[in-house]
Amino acid sequence: MHQGRLTEEFRDRTKAFAAGVICLYVKLPKTREEVKVLGKQLLRSGTSVAAHTREASRARSVDEFTSKLGGALQETDELALWLELLREECGIDPTLTRPLENEGDELMAIMTTVINKTKDKTRKLKC
Repeated sequence: MHQGRLTEEFRDRTKAFAAGVICLYVKLPKTREEVKVLGKQLLRSGTSVAAHTREASRARSVDEFTSKLGGALQETDELALWLELLREECGIDPTLTRPLENEGDELMAIMTTVINKTKDKTRKLKC
């Protein structure tokens, strides 16, 4: 089933991703200031992925759609940085971060493909 321009399955997947980010945030030790700061950044960007995806699915134009989905892509890439820093610099157990890192990589690949295909279709229609 489609919900706007994106499938319900994809929207659910980004929502589940956001839920996974929330679960990780809850598990983070809040005794170190750098973990607290990175954790809040992680929470903000991770939940924004689903919000931008939802906004993209309701876009009124192709340009708005690619812009909103591009925002989701940017937030997913930013989230990858926070996960890497938590794992590499703060010693957070990789078994906590890797599943989200892997899912983020897959979501970014999907979003990039959708954005590129949408832009290609638009270019072809203008010719």
